[in-house]
Amino acid sequence: MRLSIVVPAYNEQDYLPACLEQILAEIQRCPCPDEIEVLVVDNASIDATAEVAGRVPGVRVVREPIKGLTRARQTGLEAAAGALIGYVDADTRMPPGWIARVLRTFERYPGVVCVSGPYIYYDAARWQRMMVRLYWVLLASPAYWMTRYMVVGGNFAARRSALEQIGGFDTAIAFYGEDTNIARRLHAAGKVKFLLRLPMRTSSRRLQEEGMAVMAGKYVANFLSEVVLKRPVTQAYRDIR
Repeated sequence: MRLSIVVPAYNEQDYLPACLEQILAEIQRCPCPDEIEVLVVDNASIDATAEVAGRVPGVRVVREPIKGLTRARQTGLEAAAGALIGYVDADTRMPPGWIARVLRTFERYPGVVCVSGPYIYYDAARWQRMMVRLYWVLLASPAYWMTRYMVVGGNFAARRSALEQIGGFDTAIAFYGEDTNIARRLHAAGKVKFLLRLPMRTSSRRLQEEGMAVMAGKYVANFLSEVVLKRPVTQAYRDIR
């Protein structure tokens, strides 16, 4: 198996169908669809997430009974068959060309162990989308060029060998900081590429619920904390569904 796409899902019965539909459509655009698998990790859901995923042809459901995003990511890694492991969230909608660009990046750059890109909020107001774009260009990109690593948790792919080399995901991290943690640790195994031209469309539900300033502040604080202290600063988080 060339690529495994892992979708962690906790109570995602409403968003998951569109997510899987887009992934499967993108797979059919590839010249090697039989070399790509899709796994949904049902992360202790109490709704119909597992049933919804199980009804989709070509999707394999894996159970992770202990709730936690990093636990779900790790379970996906252990269950996947691919040499490359891609991670997208259940409220994302994969744009055309995402898989091809990911595969092309790994083929062209043997020293790259991880590739990631930004989020685009498909259901946010226009002014919010503009502010988010400025965030990626003016704040996130310079931070990447200084640290040489950055990962967006619902929009990245990594070599299985590199993930195994670093011991997989830190399951002690509940939510915030988990993406920077895996980026920092993968950076020790090879090159981490962050590409503005590899966007992932996603729901703005957290942005709308928490507000742009609060959400951005939490992500920036935990990015800096992981870079400097090697641990996230925020422990508590809310599930927003």
